[in-house]
Amino acid sequence: MRAAVTLLALAGLAVSAPASSGAQSRVNAVDHGQMGQTWPIAEPDLLSVIKARLDHAQATGKLDAMNRQFADKVKSRVMRPVPVAGITPAEETRSWEFDPSLRIDNDIRDHKGNLIAVAGQRVNPLSLAGLSKKLIFVDGDEPAEVAWAMQHGSDARAKIIFVDGSPFELMKVHQRRFYFDQDGRLTAFFGIRRTPALVEQKGDILLVTEQAIPRKGKGA
Repeated sequence: MRAAVTLLALAGLAVSAPASSGAQSRVNAVDHGQMGQTWPIAEPDLLSVIKARLDHAQATGKLDAMNRQFADKVKSRVMRPVPVAGITPAEETRSWEFDPSLRIDNDIRDHKGNLIAVAGQRVNPLSLAGLSKKLIFVDGDEPAEVAWAMQHGSDARAKIIFVDGSPFELMKVHQRRFYFDQDGRLTAFFGIRRTPALVEQKGDILLVTEQAIPRKGKGA
């Protein structure tokens, strides 16, 4: 604020006069006196304002209540994350091939400086390291989908990823790990819009399948 006032003041004092032939321009400063009542520019310290509000919240007990509400909200989000938007049950089975190859923007070297990939080159991650587990996307609140996913093998062979529901609750029931597609990044990456869905390696490509299964209804 002070810097802005200073700049305005300088702008008001800056006077330009066009040069005239044979004459020299001169500017005289004139004191017009005080035009009205003035006040000093006062800016409250933001940190002081925040501290004052926190002190007041602490004194009234509101701060402890806010902390409890925040902790409860975080715990709730961890136990049951926000569902992935736009995912619906598969009503028909469909499959497609997915090429995970990437174009390299910059040269890639290992820790010894050896060139691994050059800029502009297309690299298929599957040719370097295969997909170690099947990826299975399900609605965790749909028992039929969870049961279908469990048929694809143990935790060592298949990674079951929820798009809705509570992974932690079912981990206790089934004694295996479950995951969650946070922000729908994986389903968006593979183009999955229906569940249950399976991603598995077939040579140098991935095969994605949205599988229609018998179901009794969500939560049954």
